[in-house]
Amino acid sequence: MNRLLILGAGTGGTIMVNKMRKILAHDEWDITIVDQHKIHYYQPGFLFIPFGMYTRQDVVKPKTSFIPLGVNVIFQEIDHIDGKGNHVVLKDGISLKYDFLIIATGTRVVPDETPGLNGPLWQKNIFDFYTIEGAVALAEFFKTWPGGNLVLNIADVPIKCPVAPLEFVMFADAFFVERGTRKNVNIAYSTPMSGAFTKPRASKVLGSLLEEKNISIIPDFYLEKVDNEKKVLVSYDEREIPFDCLVTIPVHKGDEMIGRSGLGDEMDFAKAHKHTLQSDFFPNIFVIGDAGNFPTSKAGSVVHFQADVLTENLMCAIENRPFTESFDGHSNCYIETGFGKGALIDFNYDTEPLPGSFPFPGIGPFGLLKESRMNHYGKLMFRWIYWHILLKGKEMPIDSKMTMAGKKM
Repeated sequence: MNRLLILGAGTGGTIMVNKMRKILAHDEWDITIVDQHKIHYYQPGFLFIPFGMYTRQDVVKPKTSFIPLGVNVIFQEIDHIDGKGNHVVLKDGISLKYDFLIIATGTRVVPDETPGLNGPLWQKNIFDFYTIEGAVALAEFFKTWPGGNLVLNIADVPIKCPVAPLEFVMFADAFFVERGTRKNVNIAYSTPMSGAFTKPRASKVLGSLLEEKNISIIPDFYLEKVDNEKKVLVSYDEREIPFDCLVTIPVHKGDEMIGRSGLGDEMDFAKAHKHTLQSDFFPNIFVIGDAGNFPTSKAGSVVHFQADVLTENLMCAIENRPFTESFDGHSNCYIETGFGKGALIDFNYDTEPLPGSFPFPGIGPFGLLKESRMNHYGKLMFRWIYWHILLKGKEMPIDSKMTMAGKKM
């Protein structure tokens, strides 16, 4: 019996276990998926919780609801991967052998990496919304907050869903306008990047949106520490930003077991080929999604597009054929801009976000690099698509490779 082992039952692992169970013969392949957590979170929904649009119940489901029959499920923490011995050792000492391995362990936020961030003001005046606990606590805080300096700070990059911080401050603008307290709230967007986004053209458009909404941008701000007593952020060049409410995007890292296994970079992201998704160290190990050190966005759309490539290339490896698919870095993201509108960007390793229509040239129905209500509806519809189509590995009407159709140079 051949063995496929998948580490991580988040978005990437769940998609892959569904795809591979349909392809690999039950009498020839034993498939096992391992994860230490039993709850699956719809992480794009965390953004909506602080503003009362979603509740905790809207973004959580049991992971077992999305794992197909005929798959072994183990809920246990992973100690390390022994790539030479082709086995994975769990925290309880159990060893799992494999013929092929998929690493889909995602990324984690590490507020402890920044001095003072996880200090006395944590979840009192300092919050994150990249965890369910942080999003819920911030929702409670906003219910009675009279106003002051609201600062969003990105501690470092890369981060999950790079547009989410932008969405947050634009949502906050609309939220406080609708409550009639916007005049009491100063909103600042602090980032280590030189602008609102990593890609120049998108950065210019999104930066203009922030300016229109009277949201100040503080670029090139490299956070050194947070002074809880003075309520200020301090950069490495000794600049300070005062806050009354700090919304932090903490440092992100990969799973610690990747570092223990010697398969990652200095941030514990697994090293893998950016096109084939094959590990840099062992030919029978593949990586998908946020777990990898791929030079593209850590976004749900990337996992979706990578899954199509990985399915094909994994079958090539199993059948001892040359790889026939190549991931081009394709990513697209809906961006909530507040007041029932949104924007959309679509790009890859080589092409930055461009204006135009998506996915059909001249028809859309979604507009690229511009605000529209349809883009907002696309974001809202995605939650249903995520639970019912994406996680189950079903076909989506968007090609994994980016197309220039509908884009304007």
